[in-house]
Amino acid sequence: MKLCVINIAGQIFLDNFSNPFHCLDEILKEVSVQTEHIILDFHAEATSEKIAMGWYADGRVSAVIGTHTHIQTADDRILHQGTAYVTDVGMTGPYDSVIGTNKEDVLYRFTTMLPVRYKVAQEEVVLCGVVLDLDDKNGNAKSIERVQIPL
Repeated sequence: MKLCVINIAGQIFLDNFSNPFHCLDEILKEVSVQTEHIILDFHAEATSEKIAMGWYADGRVSAVIGTHTHIQTADDRILHQGTAYVTDVGMTGPYDSVIGTNKEDVLYRFTTMLPVRYKVAQEEVVLCGVVLDLDDKNGNAKSIERVQIPL
């Protein structure tokens, strides 16, 4: 089985990127003739843009996996035309943190409005992700399962 992974960046709150919906159309013209097993890593800030991309890509890719916000969401599902979807897959990093950084540093910044150098938190590292089961014949998702594995 051939697998294609596409990475596209969203536009909302992320400047200077091309329209991600048009980019997907152009990329799919090339890759969909080579494989039906296509995973879209949609690196975007806004949850509204992510679910819009999920519906736009439904039935054309095997999965739309949101990335960027670091926090794993609990909305994993199979959309109507067979595309697996999750708004954000989460990060691999320190769970007891603020998106991977020392929480005390971030709290100091938020409460004082003074600059501070962030340090990477070190405790309770967790691997977040999803496990996909794709149909061998048509590339449709049969299941999507969130995972969080302490490391």
